[in-house]
Amino acid sequence: MNLKEKLNSLTDVEFLENENLTSYTTFKLNAHGDLLKVKSVEALKLVLPLLKNANRSYLVVGWGANQILPSQCSEMIIHLEFPVDLNQLETQKDEYVLPASIGLNHLTAHAVKFGLKGWEVFTGIPASLGGAIYMNAGTNLGEIGKLVQKVQIMTPEGDVREEIIHEKSFSYRKNHFVKPGEIIIGAVLNHLGVDETIPKKIRDYLEYRKTSQPLTTKNCGCVFKNPLKELPAGKLIDLLQLKGVGIGDLRISTKHGNFMENSGKATWEQFQSLVGLINFEMDHFYGIEFELEVKIPYH
Repeated sequence: MNLKEKLNSLTDVEFLENENLTSYTTFKLNAHGDLLKVKSVEALKLVLPLLKNANRSYLVVGWGANQILPSQCSEMIIHLEFPVDLNQLETQKDEYVLPASIGLNHLTAHAVKFGLKGWEVFTGIPASLGGAIYMNAGTNLGEIGKLVQKVQIMTPEGDVREEIIHEKSFSYRKNHFVKPGEIIIGAVLNHLGVDETIPKKIRDYLEYRKTSQPLTTKNCGCVFKNPLKELPAGKLIDLLQLKGVGIGDLRISTKHGNFMENSGKATWEQFQSLVGLINFEMDHFYGIEFELEVKIPYH
C-alpha cells in the first residue's frame, strides 16, 4: 500500500488530498495542501511512524490563531481533534491533566468561576493548550509557561515522553524542549492559589483587548515579537505612520500596528511583501529588524 492507502486504513484518521486550508487559520489566507485529521492519541501513534518512514514532513495546526500557511503547502497539515472531557473543569483542583486540543477559552471560563490566580495570563488568546504551550503564549499579564508543570510529547517514532518543566524550559514566545517532528499531546497545569479579584481582572482585560485590538477581523494576532518589553512592535510601527498601509487585500490595522487584517482574499505573497516593507522601514529609521512572532513554514 502507498502512504495514502495506509493512512485511510487507520481508525480515527481522515486524510484529504489538496484540501482547501483557508479556514484552518484565523488569518484565512488562501491556502491548499494535504490535510490529516487525527482524532485520538492511539491513531497519532500509528500516523507519525508512517509519515517518518515515507519521509513526509508535516506541520501541526491547532486553532491557527498564530500561524500562516503558504498558498500551496508541501508539508502534510495535521489537525488534532482529540476528545475533550470538560467534566474535570467542574471542580477546582490543585493541578489539571489536560489534552493539547482543549481551548484556552474553557480554561479562562474555569478561572473566572473559581478565581484561579495565574490563569488570567492567557485571557483572550484564541488558541488550543498545545499551541499556547508550544509558543509560550501570553499577554501583558504574563505567560502560560509559568503554569506548566509537565508536558506529554509524542515523538516521530510514535513514542510518548514526558517533559518536566523547569525555569529554562521557556523564553519569550518560545519553548526549548519540543524537538523537530515532535507533537505536544497534553500537559499538567497548576495555579497560584485562589484570588477573588481574578474574575474582574479577566473581564477588564477582555474589555481592554476589545478596545485596543481588531478582534473581529481576519488576522493572525501579533505579527512581530517586541524587540524589547519597553519597545512594543505595534508602537514602533505606529511611530512610522504605517497603520492603514496595505498591499492588495492585506493591510496593517488602524487599531493596532502589530496586527495585519485580511479584508478579502489576501495571499501568502502579499503577507511576505508587507512584512518586507515594514522591516525595510524599521531598518531605515531605527536600525531594527523585527522577528516574526507568527509561525510560518520554512522560517
